[in-house]
Amino acid sequence: MLDNMNTRTQKHTSRRRALITGASSGTGAAAAFALAETHELVLVGRRSERLSEVARSVRVGGGKAETIVFDLTTGDCEKLIATAGPITDLVCAAGLNTPQRAWADQKFAEFEAIVSTNLTSVAALITSALPALRAASGSVAVVSSLSAWTLQKGAGVAYRASKSALRALTESLNEQEADHGVRASLICPGEIDSEFLALRPSVPDETRRQRMLSPQDIGDVIAYVMRAPRHLRVDEMVVSPLGTIERGLSALEVAASRS
Repeated sequence: MLDNMNTRTQKHTSRRRALITGASSGTGAAAAFALAETHELVLVGRRSERLSEVARSVRVGGGKAETIVFDLTTGDCEKLIATAGPITDLVCAAGLNTPQRAWADQKFAEFEAIVSTNLTSVAALITSALPALRAASGSVAVVSSLSAWTLQKGAGVAYRASKSALRALTESLNEQEADHGVRASLICPGEIDSEFLALRPSVPDETRRQRMLSPQDIGDVIAYVMRAPRHLRVDEMVVSPLGTIERGLSALEVAASRS
C-alpha cells in the first residue's frame, strides 16, 4: 500500500466503487485487497467459492465487497453493469492462456477463447461501463503483459496477440474519453508467481518462482494508478522482477554489464 497519497487523491477515491474482473485469484484478487481501503468492491469471476473467499477476506479487513458469478465471454456485459450498480472505476484482470501456444500445436478454438477472454470481453465491458465511467470521472486499469511490450518467447500466439491489442484499446480510450474525465492505464507485468503458471507447457520450479513478481505487487500498482491525483494519468506501466532488464541483450552485452 502507498501511504503518502495527498488530499486531492483521497477526496477522489473516497466512497468510490470498483468492479474487478478475474477477482477470484491472482492479480484480480490482489487488486481487491489493495483497493479495499478506498473502494467498495464488486468482484466478478466464474468461480463462486473462490470469489466468496476473496470477499470474506476483504470484509474481515473492514472493506465492503459483493460478488457476481459471471462468464465474460458468454454473458451480457450490460446486464453485469446494471447488476453491479453505479460503479465508478473498472479493473480488467481476467486472463486466459493454454499450454498449446505455438503455431504448430495451437487449436483455433483455444485461440478464439483466449482472444475472447483477454481482449473482446474487455472491449465489451468498457463499452457497457462507459456511461458510468463518464458520470464518475472513472479510471480503468487494464492488465496486459510484458509480452505486449517486448517479445517474450513462449507467451503464445493468441496470448501475445490479445495482450498486445489491449494497448490500442487503452490508447483509444484515453484519446477519445479524456474530455469526459475518463482515464485508462495499461499495466504490463513480467512473470507473476500465481496459479496461472499451471497453464505453461513447462511449469517453473520453486527457485524460479521466487524470483517472480507476486500478485500483490501488481495489486499495489493497480491501486496506485487508481488513486493518482485526477490531473495525472499513468498511460502505461511496465513492471518487471529485478534482473529482467537483461532481456533482449546479447551474451556479450550481459557479460559486459556485470563486469
